[in-house]
Amino acid sequence: MATIQKFFMAPDDEIAFFRFLERFVLEVYPRRVPPDWQTFRASEECVPQLPEEDLYLVASEIGPALVDKVKRGPDKGFWRVDEVRSPVIFFERCQKNEEGELLSGMLWAELDVTPQTGRRDAAPDRFRRLFLEIEEYLKKTYRKGDPKDFLVGPKAARLFKEGLVLRNSEHRGGTVTPFK
Repeated sequence: MATIQKFFMAPDDEIAFFRFLERFVLEVYPRRVPPDWQTFRASEECVPQLPEEDLYLVASEIGPALVDKVKRGPDKGFWRVDEVRSPVIFFERCQKNEEGELLSGMLWAELDVTPQTGRRDAAPDRFRRLFLEIEEYLKKTYRKGDPKDFLVGPKAARLFKEGLVLRNSEHRGGTVTPFK
């Protein structure tokens, strides 16, 4: 089972988050990697270059991103990151829906041995510490939400006070309110 952290990030919160990530060596990969993809380091300056939706943050100092070529389907010819064997953090970005509501995002990483994923060894301790440090940053800087599974960024909380609706991105997801 993956370690998951759900959140709401306004664009300013995302910039601050990537400013925090600069202290780590994390390379950015899209969910489906084009053959000509040029990786770049996660930083505040790279936010405009980020893929629109989901991406991987690869801890390249700990280990390389293991990729497989997709052989069938609509993504044929692209590369797929092996998220179980690679030291990667999956990052789903917050986006607005058609109604202008901010949909939740999440971070997750495979840290433990699980029969579902086929992982035989736990993630390296360095990677576990890295992910837990990122998770601790979110818990320290973001507000708790109601329901309690969510964290709300400082700018997203201000926008909520101005009328922005925060919605769980899951199917038929409800609204989330930040604690004061």
